[in-house]
Amino acid sequence: MDDDLVAKYAAEAKAAMEAEATRRVEETTDPQEEKRLRNLSLHDVVETIHFIPALLARLGAVRAALDGHGGGIAVSSVDVADARLDLVLDLTGACLSCGAAPGTLEGVKSDLESDDEVERVRFSSALLDTFDDLGREFILAHGKVDFVDVTTEATEA
Repeated sequence: MDDDLVAKYAAEAKAAMEAEATRRVEETTDPQEEKRLRNLSLHDVVETIHFIPALLARLGAVRAALDGHGGGIAVSSVDVADARLDLVLDLTGACLSCGAAPGTLEGVKSDLESDDEVERVRFSSALLDTFDDLGREFILAHGKVDFVDVTTEATEA
C-alpha cells in the first residue's frame, strides 16, 4: 500500500512538473514556429541556423530549465551513423557549472535520442572543465551521459 501511494504521488508530481514546464516554454516561444521546427528534418537543417532551434524544439521539460535559467545547447560535432545523427553537444550560458547540470544533460540526451533522426547524444569533455572537482566527480558518477574529447574524435574519424 505504501509503495502504491508513493508511486501515485510521484506520478502526480511528474505530471504537474511537465505541465508547468510546457506552460513556461509556451509563454516564451511561438507555438507555430516550435511546431515548424519540430517538423523539420534534422538532416535538412544540420548545417543551417535552424539546427539548434530544431533541436531545442524537440526537448521536453528540460527545455523550460534551459530557457528559464539562461542556458542553451551548442553543437560540437555531428556525424551521420546509419542515416541517423550522432551528436556531441555542449551546454551554454548559465547551464555551465550549474548544480542541476547532471539532470539537464540527462534530459537533453533522453529527449533528443527519442527522436527518430538521432542515433546518439554525447557531450564534449570540455564541459567537464567548467565544473569544480566535486561537481566533475558528481556528474561523472551520476550524470548517466557520456563525454568525449571532440578534438580526439575528429582526428580519429
